[in-house]
Amino acid sequence: MLDAMPRRLFACTPSRLAAFDCPRRYRLTYLDRPTPPRGAPWAHNTLGAVVHVALHRWWNLARRHRSPVNGATLVERHWQNDGFRDAEQAERWRRIAQDWVQRYVETLDPDDEPLGVERTVAVTTERLALSGRVDRLDDRSEGLVVVDYKTGRLAPDLDDARGSLALALYAVASARTLRRSCVRVELHHLPSGTIAAFEHSEDSLRRHVARAETTADDIIAACDTADSGADADSVFPAVTGPGCTWCDFRRNCPEGRAASPTRASWDGLADLDGGS
Repeated sequence: MLDAMPRRLFACTPSRLAAFDCPRRYRLTYLDRPTPPRGAPWAHNTLGAVVHVALHRWWNLARRHRSPVNGATLVERHWQNDGFRDAEQAERWRRIAQDWVQRYVETLDPDDEPLGVERTVAVTTERLALSGRVDRLDDRSEGLVVVDYKTGRLAPDLDDARGSLALALYAVASARTLRRSCVRVELHHLPSGTIAAFEHSEDSLRRHVARAETTADDIIAACDTADSGADADSVFPAVTGPGCTWCDFRRNCPEGRAASPTRASWDGLADLDGGS
């Protein structure tokens, strides 16, 4: 008898796994071709993206140029107005973002070179071929530390750091890629200047990997069912809630529109410090 063929690994990123929290969103993002048109860009997403780019580029500067002022300058250099109500609103939030980055950079030691910035890491498990990009990977005395920047309304806490599947998977992938211990993960919240940190154990990381593998199995099963001819909307149902307001595929999902109010592209700013 021929040996059974090995099961093909499911190639994914943490964000791909997270999208299956709403199977409908997963289908619209990764399966439907051509991809349905997305909604207008959100101003709060633009804000977060610019902050991430500025911090990335700050570490790419020559050591002598890594100053708080240049952190603010990088926000201005990479600023986008996408999603804002008008130029006046965009200008106001540019100044707020510059203040966030400048205050955050003041807490950093420019000589304490990270091991990686926007570093791609990868790992394979029994069921996954997982890769992802870490905002920052620090090399500290206790080992590697995964750093993730946050710009949302609520400052994350220990439970957020402990429960984050993405951070746990980044830690596992960082350890495998660089062959170094990596158990500490940190969420750096720029609006408040706070840090939420958690140190994983082997057991807690194993549980997160098992959770990711279960999600991958569910995705594969749904795809196989749809490929057999089942109704795609039934196989990939919408999971509705308040987050439907901000879904990029809202226009393609009647259930999501019924479950949440329509918002302007800049409304997410009202939830951030500083108002809209």
